[in-house]
Amino acid sequence: MTGSMQGKVALVTGASSGIGRATALIFGREGAKVVVSDVNGEAGEETVSIIKEAGGAAIFVRADVSRAGEVEELINKAVAAYGRLDYTHNNAGIEGPSVPTHEYPEEEWDRVVSINLKGVWLCMKYEIRHMLKQGGGAIVNTSSAAGLTGVKGAAAYVAAKHGVVGLTKTAALEYAQSGLRVNAVCPGNTRTPLVERILAQHPKREAHLIEMAPVRRLGTPEEIAEAVVWLCSDAASFVTGVAMPVDGGWLAR
Repeated sequence: MTGSMQGKVALVTGASSGIGRATALIFGREGAKVVVSDVNGEAGEETVSIIKEAGGAAIFVRADVSRAGEVEELINKAVAAYGRLDYTHNNAGIEGPSVPTHEYPEEEWDRVVSINLKGVWLCMKYEIRHMLKQGGGAIVNTSSAAGLTGVKGAAAYVAAKHGVVGLTKTAALEYAQSGLRVNAVCPGNTRTPLVERILAQHPKREAHLIEMAPVRRLGTPEEIAEAVVWLCSDAASFVTGVAMPVDGGWLAR
């Protein structure tokens, strides 16, 4: 697929590290101009530098996806910089605490759902408005394998990621005849900063996470990112409304 996205523009949220950064780099590899967004400006600018050092084009725009005004400004700046918006990967997310449902703090529930679900909706809201004027585009949202099954101790995260799947399918149906495709990726346990934070608190959990996947290892951000970019590409032109597991076989059990 190398170079297949020349002349296109891609936006990635949560692109300062992990899956978001990997996706931004692959979009750059494929020739797209990349709008890198995150709340972490220093790491986001680092992603931009990596893309530019590889010969690509990229800019950084800071945005908190849970705030409508910042998301609207993000989309406006992306279009102002590059004139169009062809692909978006709505990836920004947090894990939240690991506690039983009846002990889950309300403020943490609100924070997780605001970023992981409302944030995806806000991004789609403003992305779709532009894509409809433009005549189409492709959106990929980051859900999770936990968006397709239950996980103990992660009530808000699981609820939000299930919500992303439902939101993805609804939008796919609404805009299927408007040249706009909407899909989701559902990563399994992947060696990202989010997972590393969990493992730092619970070192013995790594063996359990590896055991969950029939392939007996954690995924890499690049493996998830390749699926994201493929879903955006013309190779996936007949694919919309899909919540694609990229999970080493976890959900096949």
